[in-house]
Amino acid sequence: MAIKSVAVIGAGVMGASIAAHVANAGCKVLLLDIVKPGAANRNAIAEGAIEKLRKMDPAPLMGSKAVRLITPGNIEDDLGKLAEVDWIVEAVIERLDIKQDLYRKLDAVRKAGSVLSSNTSTIPLKELTAGLPDSICQDFCITHFFNPPRYMRLLEVVGGPKTRPEALAAISKFADLALGKSVVMCNDTPGFIANRIGSYWIQSAMVLALEHGLEIEEADVIMGKPLGFPSTGIFGLLDLVGIDLGPHVNASLARLLPSTDAFHAMNRDTAMINTMIAQGYTGNKGKGGFYRSARGADGKRQKSALNLKAAAAGTLEWRPAMKPEFAEVKEAREDLKKLLGAGSKAGKYAWGVVGRVLAYAASLVPEIATDIADIDEAMRLGYTWKFGPFELIDMLGAAWVAKNLASLNIAVPPLLAKIGDGKFYTDAGQYTLEGKYKPIRRPEGVILLEDFKRGKKPVLGNKNASVWDIGDGVLCFEMHAQVRGVMRNMIDGDTIALIEKTTALVAKSYKALVIYDDVLREQPQKTNFSQGANIGLVQLAANIRMWGTIEKGTKQGQAAYLGLRYAPFPVVAAPVGLALGGGCELLLHADHVQAYAESYIGLVEVGVGLIPGWGGCATMLTRWQHAKEMPKGPMPAVGRVFEMISTATVSKSAAEAKELMFLKPSDGITMNRYRLLADAKAKALELAANYTAPEAKPLQLPGASGRVGLKMAVEGFHKRGIATDHDVTVSDHLAMVLTGGTADIVDVLGEKDVMDLESQAFMALIRTKESLARIKSIVDTGRPLRN
Repeated sequence: MAIKSVAVIGAGVMGASIAAHVANAGCKVLLLDIVKPGAANRNAIAEGAIEKLRKMDPAPLMGSKAVRLITPGNIEDDLGKLAEVDWIVEAVIERLDIKQDLYRKLDAVRKAGSVLSSNTSTIPLKELTAGLPDSICQDFCITHFFNPPRYMRLLEVVGGPKTRPEALAAISKFADLALGKSVVMCNDTPGFIANRIGSYWIQSAMVLALEHGLEIEEADVIMGKPLGFPSTGIFGLLDLVGIDLGPHVNASLARLLPSTDAFHAMNRDTAMINTMIAQGYTGNKGKGGFYRSARGADGKRQKSALNLKAAAAGTLEWRPAMKPEFAEVKEAREDLKKLLGAGSKAGKYAWGVVGRVLAYAASLVPEIATDIADIDEAMRLGYTWKFGPFELIDMLGAAWVAKNLASLNIAVPPLLAKIGDGKFYTDAGQYTLEGKYKPIRRPEGVILLEDFKRGKKPVLGNKNASVWDIGDGVLCFEMHAQVRGVMRNMIDGDTIALIEKTTALVAKSYKALVIYDDVLREQPQKTNFSQGANIGLVQLAANIRMWGTIEKGTKQGQAAYLGLRYAPFPVVAAPVGLALGGGCELLLHADHVQAYAESYIGLVEVGVGLIPGWGGCATMLTRWQHAKEMPKGPMPAVGRVFEMISTATVSKSAAEAKELMFLKPSDGITMNRYRLLADAKAKALELAANYTAPEAKPLQLPGASGRVGLKMAVEGFHKRGIATDHDVTVSDHLAMVLTGGTADIVDVLGEKDVMDLESQAFMALIRTKESLARIKSIVDTGRPLRN
């Protein structure tokens, strides 16, 4: 069976967000809830939820069109509509009696063979289906989404002994291909995988912070990025997800887990949490939580932190936040044992938490899942750990972990004892309970760049980028330029030179080129396809007045990008995360973009006092002027492109990038990040079969008369205090480029003409002290300067 239509019952935050993500996939979805007592509008709850979706941040909807696919209704009048639905998702209150009563009502109206699932995070499937007829049980499963559903890639699926394999296969396929989820099959155990281990991790980190006398900032510095955990740390994470969420999950685990389970020893010191919730301190969504932020007398936001010791005693008081530093935490970036093996306060706390969690995870195989790879995947994607527990054990050494558990008085789990000094992962695959290795399961059609890298050397490469042969006559250009330890993929002369070499090589010996990188262990919001040109190097050259070098770099970038566009082979770019400035311009010059759904694309050069210099202006003008829906004449396209570039507009998704024309209507969107390279390669081969390079399109621009209108608009913003003095200067140069410079309205221009104007404007702006001040601010602080 194939899933073509979906219904979500329950229009709370989670249910509505699930409906939104189904709509993001282009699928029609029915959103039902109860009839509000006394309401004239019987669909008020569902309609209100849809309206909230438009305003939520982070946005659950990927584009303006998605919301039109959501139909509101209620469970009194509209259950009959479920007869046309393939999958029904229940997302109502976590009360067993209410859920089971609803299932019986749904079973009476749903079509034969449709799948019914619960989004429960706490109730086992055997309890949900107890006493229900086989007609329900055979089509029933748990589909546990993580919040927010659009951004969290994990979907835990639990089937029962009577669940049809076809039903599970249909859900898994739809979740994978349409919703972009990594589907992990879990056993029917309390908390499934991620919440079982994650809740234990959070409780351990909180309880041990109190025991070791740590301040919350100290705990967060230790229990954060150095260990591959979220950079928020543990208390910052609780503020982010909501402090009131944990007690519900913990209560369920406490009720369902056997008395011998290690969770119970850590499920304590909850009075502080209860006090915070009772007083409305539920985290970022409430009045604050472990951290609060308020404006001081100087108007600047000041962060305060909860006094943990006082809070544990029942008194909530906040003090100015501090920035603690530990030498062993810094050393952990190179060797985790420098932190976990330290006898200091930080080391004892870190190992106290990590040791317990690793032992707990190892003890849960095969109870929660048979494959250790599934457990690691669940923790990476469900709790945004950079490494799963078994990957962490491999990094530390299984024998080292086992030996050091003695310091915590924890028995070595049988799995850990069995592997000895071996590895859980080798080239042969993952370790099994039988003491052997088996290949890691991967959905059909998924290919990763790491598969082609293993045991091979790049075809071409330098410190900033590499070129890999991914088979069938296709090369892959991968950027890997770091700035201060972060993979920002900034583009400089070395990157441009390698683009030129790659273009020549593909033209001579290959069929097609894909531009892609395999940064899979970061959330898309923190991933960079490319943040554009390396402005740090531009700043360095400007400081010593190497204007000729800067202009040469601008011209070389333009030539390299045009070389890609008009190459005798297809170029397919496959971005994930941020594609800004020169990174966006790289996409604009590809024949086809196969974008991951969470791609954030824009031309942001005005933030550093510059304008796009590698063809961004020319390409965007061409796209908007030749768009079928655009009003005729030279000015409408100019006005639209001016608005986007002058305000540094960045799309909030690949779908929105299409609306803004950073992506063409023919460009593709891949929902599942793991499938992006395969989709891009397939498209490259499809284009290569009968490829013809594109022809340049003419431009008709308004000239001086068009600049008058743009200038009036900017002056209006300036008078209102929205635009700064230098914003006006940058906008004037941008207007000169977009209106065609000294050309007349009757002249026909080519993209090369506009790119020459880009170069001239770029060079004029880089010489101004105001633009250099903006660049310095971004380079030094990462924050834009308004001057």
